[in-house]
Amino acid sequence: MEYRDLYDENKNLTGEKISINDEIPKGKYINTVVIFIENNRGELLLQINKKYNLWSTTGGHPKSGESSLDGIITEVKEELGIDISNDKLILFKTIKTEDDFVDLYYLKKDIDLMDIVRNEEVGEVGWFNDEEILEMISKKKLIPSHISFYKELLNYKGI
Repeated sequence: MEYRDLYDENKNLTGEKISINDEIPKGKYINTVVIFIENNRGELLLQINKKYNLWSTTGGHPKSGESSLDGIITEVKEELGIDISNDKLILFKTIKTEDDFVDLYYLKKDIDLMDIVRNEEVGEVGWFNDEEILEMISKKKLIPSHISFYKELLNYKGI
């Protein structure tokens, strides 16, 4: 059974944990991690999330005992088969929602699509420029929460 750590309203660990199937207790929070990987052409690496059959960026939830940073490294390794542990990851925003803290990461890295080894959660993968992403948004082909994450990335980059 996989567990997640619980946090208080200030993102302090409470010492409590829940299984991935449990409901998050009122007044407690979990951590969600998301990463935007950008290549040297300014394109973002996106993937089809098979659960929703929509495009998204890579992300998930750190396992109990993992930090946010460890969690995003684990998610990229699990979902894409890519090791980013030695790369310079930038935590550019934390968003507090009703029941989680979403940590948004940025990484500048060229990855050959042929090097990606997708797990069962991931369908197609690809590099997309801003124009293509905006088209995905207009056609409702991007997970809704990832639209707001993408807008945060644009703010971070000053676009």
